[in-house]
Amino acid sequence: MDKTITIEELKKLIQEFCEKRDWDQFHNPKDLAIGISTEANELLDLFRFKNEDEMRVIMDTDSKKQLVKEELADVFFFVLRFAQMNKIDLHEALIMKLDKNNKKYPADKVKGNNKKYNEY
Repeated sequence: MDKTITIEELKKLIQEFCEKRDWDQFHNPKDLAIGISTEANELLDLFRFKNEDEMRVIMDTDSKKQLVKEELADVFFFVLRFAQMNKIDLHEALIMKLDKNNKKYPADKVKGNNKKYNEY
């Protein structure tokens, strides 16, 4: 399905969902940013204190992976809603950020290295 639906269509689904519940009043930039952070931390919590083997079990167990998918979907929901409410073109934003990161992290200098741009 990822290949057949556009970001704009997803944003519209989120908009309709929220408007049916009269949630626009609660979705200002600050509260949506809090939502992104909160949901991202709920995703992170699923992996807290887990070693590589334990994380692999989570991702290989249907019921546990379902929890990961739900938290990831919650993060995505808030990202889409933030973009929709604030008229941000996510494709454009991502392309601009990738261009910026290509300059900060040239592949020939950072390949196989996870250091921050100011550390290499």
